[in-house]
Amino acid sequence: MESQGPLDLDARRTEVEAVLQSKYFTRAPILAHLLSYLCEKLFDGEANQIKEYTIGVDVFHRGPSFDQNSDSIVRVEANRLRKRLAEYYAGEGASHRLHITIPVGQYVPEFESGASRQKESASIPEAPSVADQSGIESASLRQAEHGFRHSGRRALWLAAVLALLLLGLSCVLLILRHEKRTSSAALSDRSSAQPTEPQIGPPIGEEVRILCGSSRSFVDHAGKLWSADTWFDGGTAVKSTVEHIWRTQDPDFYRTSRQGQFRYRIPLKKGIYELRLHFAETVYGPESTETSGEGSRILSVRANGKTLLSRFDVVADAGGSRTADVKVFPDMEPAADGLLDLELSGEDGMQAILSAIEILPGVRGHIRPIRLLTRQTPYYSNDSHWWSPDNYFEGGQMASYTSPVSGSDDPELYETERWGNFSYAIPVSPGKYTVLLHFAARHGDWDQPVSLSGDDQAAVAHIFNVFCNGKVLLNNFNLVKEARQTDVVLRKATGLEPNAQGKLLLSFVPVEGYATVTGIEVLPQ
Repeated sequence: MESQGPLDLDARRTEVEAVLQSKYFTRAPILAHLLSYLCEKLFDGEANQIKEYTIGVDVFHRGPSFDQNSDSIVRVEANRLRKRLAEYYAGEGASHRLHITIPVGQYVPEFESGASRQKESASIPEAPSVADQSGIESASLRQAEHGFRHSGRRALWLAAVLALLLLGLSCVLLILRHEKRTSSAALSDRSSAQPTEPQIGPPIGEEVRILCGSSRSFVDHAGKLWSADTWFDGGTAVKSTVEHIWRTQDPDFYRTSRQGQFRYRIPLKKGIYELRLHFAETVYGPESTETSGEGSRILSVRANGKTLLSRFDVVADAGGSRTADVKVFPDMEPAADGLLDLELSGEDGMQAILSAIEILPGVRGHIRPIRLLTRQTPYYSNDSHWWSPDNYFEGGQMASYTSPVSGSDDPELYETERWGNFSYAIPVSPGKYTVLLHFAARHGDWDQPVSLSGDDQAAVAHIFNVFCNGKVLLNNFNLVKEARQTDVVLRKATGLEPNAQGKLLLSFVPVEGYATVTGIEVLPQ
């Protein structure tokens, strides 16, 4: 690293403060905090500590288990920061002597000379530094000494001039030191204000995922780790050989379960949690010689003595056997002993069943926002939202495209779609919700398929209806016409409530051609 003199460091701090106070960053507190953190680390001589892991922990409050391979928040926000700096120096900051850049693939800021500084250096000589000024002043003193050689007051004049010079230099040093402290305090204040900034991604805190009945751990499509069965008492681990489980991309962890009369005593830190219980009926199916429908298994669930589910019929709630079914319970807290005591018991002489337990940091009063993208992997959008891989669906086909869409500053968000005749059963808790549907029209090759013989075919229409629990959200929705100037179309519905099974059942039904969707957001009101 180059050594930084007081003046050089002061100029860099001044440039950072100018950037942070611009409209480009006052409206983006997350990016402002990230830039401030990176620059302060550099100024403190800790550039070697600027790593993706430390940024995730220090800036975005990820825990010690932060895995940058599955959680791309740092890379996403650093890319946004590069874009925002480029916009700033293309406009308001174009004439600045210093430009701040974050090299691609790195996180250590660099301060480069701006174009205006290069032009100035070609035509205007630089002002002499403090050292140069001292040299000039020393030469003046020698000349003064020569001029007063024959004067008896030479020594007095020389002493007076030296005293004035020393006084002036002392004032300059005091001013520089004061400005440096003021700049440092401003940056520190900005950093300390971070806890009031909006949450980035899902709520942060302790997460527990247990794969009931399994003897080994499992990583799902979202890159989340599910531990082997633990903290249980009673019941029997059961493994099923069924081939397919509906409404999930992760059928493996629904093939194992704990069955019988049992409980889980799970230690938790004090706080608010969201509990998600995963069920799938894998014993009583279409090939069962006993029964294959509703009434096959009825159970109850209690948490720390409070009844969560009573006479719960897995098949009736899921809409069929071999179907993933998730029940969501917000505002969960550990008891005074620091445990969440889950008790499952069968009713009418039947055995209870449970496939997985998921305990996540919660938001008091409502569930966490749900964002789904029709893709195999999770995604962080440019607005710092975390999107989970496709889930809760039944029917339709998934497709991906390489040509970017128009009308979005985040075209990667619209690279995929689910198309055909399909539905989503999204589990929520009681309340009202806003649903945002994201579509991409993909004008061109998307609606001009080529037959196997190579002959041209008629354009594929995309006119369809969308229902939520039987209520019409979109009627004869013609995506190609609605797109008009851009490829991206958003539609919003508010005041939606779950059905009796705790689901927002979104049905995409073709009228002509196929239905399609790229992303779904479910936001509690």
